[in-house]
Amino acid sequence: MDRILRVFNREWSGLHEAAILLAGTAFLSQLLGLFRDRLLAHTLGASVSLDTYYAAFRVPDFLYASVASFVAVTVLIPFLLERITREHDKVRARQFINSVFTVFILAMLFICTLIFLALPYLAHLIVPGFSGAEQAEFVTLSRILLLSPLLLGISNLFGAVTQSLRRFFVFALGPLLYNTGIIIGIIFLMPSFGLSGIAIGVLLGALMHVMIQIPVLMSERLVPRLTMHVDMGIIRSVMKLSIPRTIALSATHLATMVLIGLASRIEIGSIAVFILGMNLQSIPLSIIGMSYSVAAFPTLAKLWSGGNHEAFLEQIVSASRHIIFWSLPAIVLFIVLRAQIVRTILGSGAFDWTATKLTAATLALFAISIVAQNLVLLYTRSFYAMGRTRIPLYANVSGAILIVLSTFALLHLFSSNLTFRYFAETLLRVTDTPGTSMLMLPLGFSIGMIMNLLFLLSALEKHFPKFKSKIKKAFLHSFTASIVMGFVTYHSLQVFATIFDQNIFLGIFLQGLLSGTIGIFSAIFLLRLMENREIEEIRVSLHHKFWKVKPIATEQEGI
Repeated sequence: MDRILRVFNREWSGLHEAAILLAGTAFLSQLLGLFRDRLLAHTLGASVSLDTYYAAFRVPDFLYASVASFVAVTVLIPFLLERITREHDKVRARQFINSVFTVFILAMLFICTLIFLALPYLAHLIVPGFSGAEQAEFVTLSRILLLSPLLLGISNLFGAVTQSLRRFFVFALGPLLYNTGIIIGIIFLMPSFGLSGIAIGVLLGALMHVMIQIPVLMSERLVPRLTMHVDMGIIRSVMKLSIPRTIALSATHLATMVLIGLASRIEIGSIAVFILGMNLQSIPLSIIGMSYSVAAFPTLAKLWSGGNHEAFLEQIVSASRHIIFWSLPAIVLFIVLRAQIVRTILGSGAFDWTATKLTAATLALFAISIVAQNLVLLYTRSFYAMGRTRIPLYANVSGAILIVLSTFALLHLFSSNLTFRYFAETLLRVTDTPGTSMLMLPLGFSIGMIMNLLFLLSALEKHFPKFKSKIKKAFLHSFTASIVMGFVTYHSLQVFATIFDQNIFLGIFLQGLLSGTIGIFSAIFLLRLMENREIEEIRVSLHHKFWKVKPIATEQEGI
């Protein structure tokens, strides 16, 4: 019990140690997320109902990306670091938190009310392919889910405080509880309330996301309260920093909303296939990209504000090397094992063979940009730590525009050029499958994200001319090992296909698991031969016994 309490209360100061902690909890959260998606796929299949459910998240997600970005962790942490490091500064910290909390609550309630009233008029723009009854269901679900950006925004504010205190553990538990709430909604509420029951489960998960962080805030006497004495100078400073981030995130979410609208016009189930494929490819984003970028950000902010630019660069380089180290193998495994992954996780109940094939192809196309998406998370936070918020703004807006333009261009090419269509369907093994045009949506998304990364890399190289050379070796090592791993995994699949029954769950699962495991061990063997630096750093971090580090007294905590 003492060890458990120390994990809850201690400060996590090392980049790799904190990243491994966040990655571990993200992995558990993703397991719950996979269970959640399997329940939905098994029960609803790639149907109108699942299309409607996923489409209903578009407006709340947009609100979360736009209005709730006012209380984003990356925005608030630099302000909190100035106020929270010494006990006598706690008064300033409380004033700051209360002002931000009050403005956010009032603004979000006002905007949510307007959206609540406007949703019936927006439905035909967001899901133009839906019938009248489907749009009515979309409006009902969207209205219920409007509370989620409010709750998750509050959780973001709480999370900024807990991360400033380097209490990563409670922050990392939030996604676990969020998915738990949705699963409760699917199992216990959906039978009685239909899709609305799942939406209520989403709100339950968001509420638990908030509540888990309250004990830490209470122990530090930093629980936000509504106040009549809002410091407008603070609010203007936060808004000045958050507006570029708001526009950047809003652009990406608007692009995704456009893709959802296009999917609603293709085939029934296209939205479900698109979102399920996106959810599967988001596993390495949560485990790798988000973990390293979240773990690195507080230190990056402190190093830059302290003028230690050399250490700042080394922190970005270290995180970049490890993101590349993990992400390239993830791309190869997702592409080679896509059929086994989708059949194992989603292929049951109402989720038919057509939906399985399309989701597997969608996953492969999303996977192309996994490295880009992971590095974008890190580099965006790096520029925020530098106070250069316009660079991520330009990159994200340009990437979002390219997502939309490339998707429209690909859809036109797919429908007008039979050679291109035949090549794409054959390569992805979806010939004679209805609705294959929806595969241009994830491909367009990946193209936009890759261009986003190239823009950020170019900007980073201008600030740090030696940056690319510092990560080149890590890229070459990981790329080489990933190619070998893919080759070994692919041929192992052929061998195990003759051993295991491919028509049952256990056979598909064992085929994919054993093939992937053999491929991974071949990559590790090769990396050890190359004396890879990243694998040695990971070994050292994993051997560090977290529970033996003494927790720091709350009065002395700080970055």
